[in-house]
Amino acid sequence: MATITAAMVKELREATSAGMMDCKAALAETNGDMEAAIDWLRKKGLSKAAKKAGRVAAEGLVAVESAGHTAAILEVNSETDFVARNDSFQAFAREAAKIALNGDGTVEGLEAAHFPGSSTTVKDRLQELIATIGENMTLRRVAKLQVSKGFIASYVHNAVNEGLGKIGVLVALESEGDVTVLGSLGRQIAMHVAATNPVAVDASGVDAATVERESAILREKNAGKPDNVLAKIIESGLKSYYKEVTLIEQAFVHDPSKSIAQVLKEAESKAGKPVTLTGFVRYALGEGIEKEEAPDFAAEVAAAAGVKA
Repeated sequence: MATITAAMVKELREATSAGMMDCKAALAETNGDMEAAIDWLRKKGLSKAAKKAGRVAAEGLVAVESAGHTAAILEVNSETDFVARNDSFQAFAREAAKIALNGDGTVEGLEAAHFPGSSTTVKDRLQELIATIGENMTLRRVAKLQVSKGFIASYVHNAVNEGLGKIGVLVALESEGDVTVLGSLGRQIAMHVAATNPVAVDASGVDAATVERESAILREKNAGKPDNVLAKIIESGLKSYYKEVTLIEQAFVHDPSKSIAQVLKEAESKAGKPVTLTGFVRYALGEGIEKEEAPDFAAEVAAAAGVKA
């Protein structure tokens, strides 16, 4: 039996908004497995968390760059926000994003690419920054979107400089329609993506394991019901889930009475041609990276003195 600590209970409570005693019981039932504990709470109807909400805890910048029918986005991390405000660090992020436009959309490919007119690679330049500034830095991830015709919109939330900020989004619209209309629409959808953080464009893009996990929770919550009834409940439940997490089916933040699919359809008359949303990328700085909490000095002193905190 795993030891259930107060820190574990606190983390689960923050992730699910469930009661403290419920969180403690969930961890006890699942032998301290955080993911399983979240599912246990959901099955009991005590949490609405769709996924683990791990705390975002890394500094640095997200950079976006676009040219023609191509756009790139990347995240470069630093240890402190102070470094993220450093001119040299920002220049590196911006230049790396420009280089990524001609890359293969992988970190390895970008690290091996050279700065224009130089024998210095992106990886070499980052190592130089680390040596100069004296703080560890990492080129964490990069992505690239392309359209044959149309527009790729970008949006940076909490921008600290041109194309640099804490959240970056790219949205690809394939169309032969009016580029001005596509640009305006694309930016609005990019802002929507920044706010809602969808997991996929549509249901077909949702990870199979995630779909099975949602189905399993619905099956367990409705155990004992006839198979035909259970099948309909699962089907209905998944439809509701897709409306929450897939971009096309989400309610448009600028006009919640319409879905993104409806907004795209209405835009076709203004653009003069069909409009298809072919992809998006959303990077939030530090998401999924666990950062060590500041030491609890009171607890350390108490422990050293042999007193329980």
